[in-house]
Amino acid sequence: MRSFRIGSLFGIPIKLDLTFLLVLPLFAYLIGTQIEEVADLLNQGLEAGIEVGAITGGPVPWVLGLAAALGLFVGVVLHELGHSLTAQRYGFPIDSITLWLFGGIAAFSEMPEDWRKELNIAIAGPIVSVLVGVGSYGLFMLAPAVLGGASTELLNGTRFVLGYLAVLNVALAVFNMIPAFPMDGGRVLRALLARSKPYARATQQAASVGKLFAVFMGLFGLFAVNIILIGVAFFVFIAASSEAQQVTMRAAFQDVTVGDIMTPAADLHTVDPDATVENLIQRMFSERHTGYPVIESDSLDGERLIGLVTLTDAREVDPVEREAYTVEDVMTSDLETITPDSDAMTAIERMQENGIGRLLVVEDSDLVGLISRTDVMTAFDIVQQSGAVAPAPRPRSAD
Repeated sequence: MRSFRIGSLFGIPIKLDLTFLLVLPLFAYLIGTQIEEVADLLNQGLEAGIEVGAITGGPVPWVLGLAAALGLFVGVVLHELGHSLTAQRYGFPIDSITLWLFGGIAAFSEMPEDWRKELNIAIAGPIVSVLVGVGSYGLFMLAPAVLGGASTELLNGTRFVLGYLAVLNVALAVFNMIPAFPMDGGRVLRALLARSKPYARATQQAASVGKLFAVFMGLFGLFAVNIILIGVAFFVFIAASSEAQQVTMRAAFQDVTVGDIMTPAADLHTVDPDATVENLIQRMFSERHTGYPVIESDSLDGERLIGLVTLTDAREVDPVEREAYTVEDVMTSDLETITPDSDAMTAIERMQENGIGRLLVVEDSDLVGLISRTDVMTAFDIVQQSGAVAPAPRPRSAD
């Protein structure tokens, strides 16, 4: 998500994603167009006594729509703060809270694997939402006494916004408790499953339930022509699949180091910096590799790693000019490296964060190997099928 910081609460950065700037006016518009219907429901359900005619004329519906939308997202921030402060209490740092298209996300640096901690963190958000709803209802009840001398528009408008927020925050808590992992209810489900089975297995089962609920939500949204619900269903399905895979890989690669699964230096295909780009592409085609460490030979220092060149680098040169350019002209010299004793999951996360397909493995400034996504997935398959990764290095593809 592309976001910018707007402040902080309790030391936690609060960010706005660009999609929030689209959904806020949309919510304000939708609420504004439904003022009369919502006011009637509040009058029936909460005996609000709202004079509908006082809030449906001129710009009043749009002002109230914006106020209610802003109040709703304040409730979302408080909901995420409930998760975040509980997590911090257990020693898990929070990177940020971001408001985006589908509400809010608290970015955890690390997720707890203790089921009790996860349970408490998961239910903290819905509890806060209920408390915000109760608080809004309390203000809703006090409004006539506090604003007794105010204008009809102000009194009725305030009652509308507070009544709306009271109902919506409780509804938000209930919706989040649906066991659709990774929503709050899904995390509660995983925590309960993890009481009696391994964390990775509990995650897989919770994710399967979450994806099933996502399908149901998507179908319901489709038949109800509710684009927001369809979007939430899509997000839940993708997020459940992604987190389940991440947790499964973390469990599979426990105690596995980069050195265990890398392609060792002796088996690497390297390229000379003076080779032409045309020659490089021909090698890529014949050897079926898309990335090469660039090694410079020196009579005094021996071989020295100076860069990495990939197919993407080579493609930047026009075909007619590839004989005129060398590998050194197009290679990347700002290298992403990792040590062989680093955790395998650290390498995976580094590749994901930087959007790259391989990391050079360096020890004491010497190239000792290369770890790629292909190495990772091959090792993952071996772990799943055999339950172990042999520590002895062996030839693998460097793609």
